[in-house]
Amino acid sequence: MEQAELTALLTPKGLRLLDETDAAESSSDVAAAVSRLRSAGHSPDLVSAVIGQARLRAKARAKFGTFADRMLFTRAGLEQATRLEVAARHAGRFRDAGVTRVADLGCGIGGDALGIAGIGLDVLAVDADEITAALAAYNLAPFGGAVEVRCSRAEDVDLDGVDAVWLDPARRSAGHSETARVGADEWSPSLDWVFALAARMPAGIKLGPAFDRDRVPAGMEAQWISVDGSTIELVVWSGVLARPGVGRAALVIRGGAAHELTAAADAPDAEVRELAVDGYLHEPEGAVIRARLIGEVARDLQAGMLAEGIAYLTSEAALTSPFVQTFRVREVLPLKVPAINAALASNGIGTIEIKKRGVDVDPAQFRRKLRLRGDASATLILTRVGPKSAARRVAILADRV
Repeated sequence: MEQAELTALLTPKGLRLLDETDAAESSSDVAAAVSRLRSAGHSPDLVSAVIGQARLRAKARAKFGTFADRMLFTRAGLEQATRLEVAARHAGRFRDAGVTRVADLGCGIGGDALGIAGIGLDVLAVDADEITAALAAYNLAPFGGAVEVRCSRAEDVDLDGVDAVWLDPARRSAGHSETARVGADEWSPSLDWVFALAARMPAGIKLGPAFDRDRVPAGMEAQWISVDGSTIELVVWSGVLARPGVGRAALVIRGGAAHELTAAADAPDAEVRELAVDGYLHEPEGAVIRARLIGEVARDLQAGMLAEGIAYLTSEAALTSPFVQTFRVREVLPLKVPAINAALASNGIGTIEIKKRGVDVDPAQFRRKLRLRGDASATLILTRVGPKSAARRVAILADRV
């Protein structure tokens, strides 16, 4: 969003026009809406801003629900924003630690600040970009004096009177539309500054889930989070926000229900176990894998590793866990197309889900080689089994439990 578009939009006329404009999903819808608004005499800047916001509001409902219908966004800001249900859980940790005023340094469009203010805490929301800060101020306006928004660099903010900080250091280039990734050490503010601040006062630091875990400072809690099958972030907690005795945590949210696995440190993997036909295969959630807590889940499920270094578990017992997706094994086949096609034909399978770990196979290309005919469906898991000295490639035909 450009400054001229923001200026045109942040007026009673502009905001009223946005609320009256339906979401434009297709290119033809956009063209028709632009033509209609321009014919009504609205300026190009206002039309561009209104149509852009209408599209972003529609996309934002996945993260913000009905709150999205009164918020303003940039494309980059929406992409990077924390989902409201996750932000609310982060906010609860601040509240439970006795924090009353939080500085959100790098607030973006205000997603995390929304969660913090929503449970009654005071927030100082800061962003270095003028347009982004203006949108955050609009999104957080319903909270009145409980929220203060500033346009400033995080490093320049006076934290006197603040109990704790929330930081989302930028991992991408500046801009409102595109989000090109930057180099490993190109963070704003720098990670050295961020971690030094977290060592001085309670902090929550939002990072990408693939962040190098060896860079997490000793003594801080590392919490990986998965939502509906996607691993979305790593949060590093310090001070009173870090739970005693917890060094690693995997928070799994699916369908609104939350489950968490915690440990003092990485858990050792379980032993490799033979995969039995009519047994069960378990795929750990991404947060569990990132937190290296697969061994904890394996022991709970009375399961073993399918192979060394492969994040699949196998068990004979029909146990399930919120930390895995479970499959009942039908057949274990050699990873060869003719053998797989014969099994698909004999089972009348016309719909197949393909998953893979530890084998150099492109699932999309592999699917083209399969003969799928029939009304039945199944999952095909391409992987390795057995100890490293005798590992073999297999295709496992299975059903979701």
